[in-house]
Amino acid sequence: MPTNENSPPTVPAWRKLYPFASHYLTVQGHRYHYLDEGRGPVVLMVHGNPTWSFYFRDLVLALRDRYRVIVPDHIGHGLSDKPGLGEYSFRLAQRCNDLRALIEHLDLRDVTLVGHDWGGAIGMGTAVDVPERFGRFVLMNTAAFRSDHVPWKINLARVPLLGRMAVQGLNLFVRAATRLTMVHRERMTPVVRAGYLAPYDSWRHRLAVIQFVLDIPVTPSHPTYATLEKIERGLPQFASSPVCFIWGMQDWCFDERFLGRFLEFLPNAEVHRLEDAGHYVVEDAHERIVPILEEFLAR
Repeated sequence: MPTNENSPPTVPAWRKLYPFASHYLTVQGHRYHYLDEGRGPVVLMVHGNPTWSFYFRDLVLALRDRYRVIVPDHIGHGLSDKPGLGEYSFRLAQRCNDLRALIEHLDLRDVTLVGHDWGGAIGMGTAVDVPERFGRFVLMNTAAFRSDHVPWKINLARVPLLGRMAVQGLNLFVRAATRLTMVHRERMTPVVRAGYLAPYDSWRHRLAVIQFVLDIPVTPSHPTYATLEKIERGLPQFASSPVCFIWGMQDWCFDERFLGRFLEFLPNAEVHRLEDAGHYVVEDAHERIVPILEEFLAR
């Protein structure tokens, strides 16, 4: 049958899992997408690589009736603009500047940060720059300090030419992440997987994914090493702040060593170890994470 030109466009099935209004802020000449759901005390959720705000959808739905939940997509990710190499720096320092711009644009105060993966480094880096804006911290399978431990699966993506072809060309990093980051893989249904894959449908749209991998600073000569060192030096100032760690213990990337290192800086934090959850801890265990967040936020 011929297509009716007046028919509304077909809505992808994953969109039903992500029933949120889009907002945008222009940073560095690019549209920076974010969610702004609900009213009340501010909860700022910051995703990592190669996820996007879709990762936090169940937490947003659970909290937006009592809290104002802000969730940005990093430039090059999710529904944000996807600039080319010469149009954006793709460095950790710029990511922190972007987040700070959003916080100041919305005049967010007494922020509770929820950070996962690179979102922990970006969120804590921003908190180090503007500590007066932050009140509490929830960190999940992340790092915000220097480390020379890079899993071989990640290092493969850093191999010149091979890594770019695999990650940016064949989209193997995003595809592998939907299969290798969870214990309860049955939760990664075709619809959920489609949601994770949706923003990364072309070579250009996958540029930020490989650039995040290449921005891992292992040696002092790396441009981001000094940025991460600065964040690390700033962590102890939050030792008396309310901090909650929620950790998927089956994570082969940010394993228990990273949690232990965090506790050296933030020894008074409460810790929730989820023994049967992996790196995508929210996908594996959002039903258990929501009550932990609710209790932490209510205190």
